Amino acid sequence: MIKISWESLNRQILSCTACPLHLNITNKVPGQGNPKADIMIIGEGPGYREDIEGFAFVGPAGHLLTKMLAAIDIERKDVFICNIVKCRPPNNRVPTFSEAEACKNFLRAQLALVKPKIIVLMGSVALKNTIAPQGSITAMRGKWINIKDVWFMPTFHPAALLRDESKKRAAWEDMKLIRQKLEEINGKV
Repeated sequence: MIKISWESLNRQILSCTACPLHLNITNKVPGQGNPKADIMIIGEGPGYREDIEGFAFVGPAGHLLTKMLAAIDIERKDVFICNIVKCRPPNNRVPTFSEAEACKNFLRAQLALVKPKIIVLMGSVALKNTIAPQGSITAMRGKWINIKDVWFMPTFHPAALLRDESKKRAAWEDMKLIRQKLEEINGKV
């Protein structure tokens, strides 16, 4: 197995030209947070603010994510946050299959480096490009999926909660399950 460092991986991400998304961006958004986090959060792709700042989940959806984490006593700095694609799709459209595929090895390398115990899949793009290509976020959210001793929790993307507040209660239930699972894994229950 080839070992890769964070520095090497981030250099590869920043220099990537594997798909056309890199042509019209301000910044690539590799991801950030605790490089040895128990929890990894995977979203869809950078939005406008993320493209400007070069960091994942810093716009309105990111502010909501920070509040969601705080509500279950988890600080943002203690998780690793990234996206399926590392460049903003034009007009915040959903990344295409080929765009997601172009970034897949970067996500795999991030997973190998972080070695999270829990992966929170924020929205259908994250769900479909990781564990369930035909999956529905509405049908699968709130249900734990264990793959190779890693717990996956699909839930609604914070941007979806900003568009449709009726989904907030379900997302809150998912966040409580994440807190409970983290305590179980770390032997605090």
